[in-house]
Amino acid sequence: MALVAITAAIGIILEATGNNGAARVVVSAVAGFIAILQFKGMVDTLREGSFGIDILAVTAIASTIIVGEYWAALVVCLMLTGGEGLEDYAENRAGAELTSLLEGAPTVAYLKTPEGVKEIDVDAVEIGNRLVVRPHEIVPVDCLLESDSALLDESQLTGESLPVQHTRGEAIMSGALNGAATIEVVAKATAADSQYQRIVSLVNEARESKAPFVRLADRVAVPFTLIAFLIAGAAWALSGDPMRFAQVLVVATPCPLIIAAPVAFMAGMSRAARTGLIVKNAGTIEKISKVKTVAFDKTGTLTRGEPQIQVVDSHMDEEVLLRYAASAEMYSSHPLAEAIVEAAGRDVPHPVDAQEIPAQGVQATVDGKVVRVGKYGFVTGTGEPATHVAEPGRSSVYVSIDGELAGRIEMSDPIRPETPTALAAVREAGIANTAMLTGDAEETAIRVADELGIDTVHGGLLPEDKVTAIRQLQPEPVMMVGDGVNDAPVLAASDVGVAMGARGSAAAVESADVVIMLDDLTRIPRLLLACQRTMRIAWQAIAIGVGFSVVLMLIGASGIMPAFVGAWMQELVDLVCILWALLAARPSREELALSAQFDKSAEPKRELVGV
Repeated sequence: MALVAITAAIGIILEATGNNGAARVVVSAVAGFIAILQFKGMVDTLREGSFGIDILAVTAIASTIIVGEYWAALVVCLMLTGGEGLEDYAENRAGAELTSLLEGAPTVAYLKTPEGVKEIDVDAVEIGNRLVVRPHEIVPVDCLLESDSALLDESQLTGESLPVQHTRGEAIMSGALNGAATIEVVAKATAADSQYQRIVSLVNEARESKAPFVRLADRVAVPFTLIAFLIAGAAWALSGDPMRFAQVLVVATPCPLIIAAPVAFMAGMSRAARTGLIVKNAGTIEKISKVKTVAFDKTGTLTRGEPQIQVVDSHMDEEVLLRYAASAEMYSSHPLAEAIVEAAGRDVPHPVDAQEIPAQGVQATVDGKVVRVGKYGFVTGTGEPATHVAEPGRSSVYVSIDGELAGRIEMSDPIRPETPTALAAVREAGIANTAMLTGDAEETAIRVADELGIDTVHGGLLPEDKVTAIRQLQPEPVMMVGDGVNDAPVLAASDVGVAMGARGSAAAVESADVVIMLDDLTRIPRLLLACQRTMRIAWQAIAIGVGFSVVLMLIGASGIMPAFVGAWMQELVDLVCILWALLAARPSREELALSAQFDKSAEPKRELVGV
């Protein structure tokens, strides 16, 4: 922006002092200095192995000086420096949503001690510390809620506009904004390992990335440059007037190619961030726009990843059985145990002598009785397998009290309520093939795929098997959506990896190209449509700039448009390209219609449970 101000100031001062010889010398010197800077940029581009478009800018400035069009040379310089300034402004505007994540980064925490509450640096927080979060302050680290309830604004993290109600014991992400009441929490991660820091890291990657599409714009500049020199040379040869050469080149300055693509990508990435989608690298947008196959993990992606009780079969009261089982499972970390404890409610006695037997189950003393929960052979003490066979997709947990079989609890992982609608929208976005890659049994995988209308199914896969399967899927490019640690290799191996990051593992988030911060599968079709629109806008902005430039070159070749006027006309072309590229920050009609469809489908419906 400094060069813009200097160039404009020199032009105003010299115009006021008159168009004399001294003025022409000063203008020539300024224009020559800017031409040297452009020439240096051209050399650097060539050294990087690509043909840049700076040669047109250098030639335009030099030719106008040679033929005596000093003021046209100054306008060309103002156009070039102004174009760079406009690009900086547009990128800053388009990246405002990404920047806002960094501005709210928590720096302090309030540690509760026997002596009172003291302020500490957020980096000094340790796992297990009891913290106080005051009204309207940022939650400093990932934690568990100790207060009875909390109302938090998580829009910066997930894109969810409505405040979220949490109850005691629930996990809270760092970066969430507390409501009007003071709450107490217990840290479950350090600042460096917390959700907000992961987002900050992703944002930095996104802002510093350069898309391959920008290099594609450089390749577009090769024929554009040849056409410009051909028209300029023909105009000079046919007219015999070297002025025509300069008049053509002043409107051939390739700022549209330099500006359009990066501005469109930054605008698209900004819009994605506002809807809870963090795109790590701008080049990923181009890849996503070309995706033809989308593959999904099952557990935690197509399904909730949270087992729920479907059947309780017992000779005693169902609530009594769940109460005994939940008490024994109270301190177990197994997902099935969590489902049992949640189903039993809060009125559960604390167990005595609780112990977990790996791959078998748990045993504890509850109300003076020995309770076992787990596999049939373990709870009965026989070591024999169960005679009852659960339906595909369901798991059976048996309960014994004082050595006698008390009952059976069957659980399943329900399909997300939004999954059918999301998959239908994925197909409508132009995806030719949908696939499921899961470690679950083949029979279970096929049943889920049939229920959802998924085209290709691969079950019983180990992590390395998923990598092999993703490389065999057709047509390409292939996008993989997953959330678990076992999905990290396949997310890295796919053309585009998307992690369900709200609950996903750190390994999956690290390996993915895109992270969905809101735990919502409908973000996948939104992502597809947003990237397709961004690419269309980028191409349109380039086409507009090139088209107008060619028309202006032909006018310049005719001699009816002075070089000075042509230079200003090219500046208008640059402005039009930037404004058009910024349209990528707005949703398309298809995206708005999709959002309305999702809002309508969010109404309560019968839940799918056959998983």
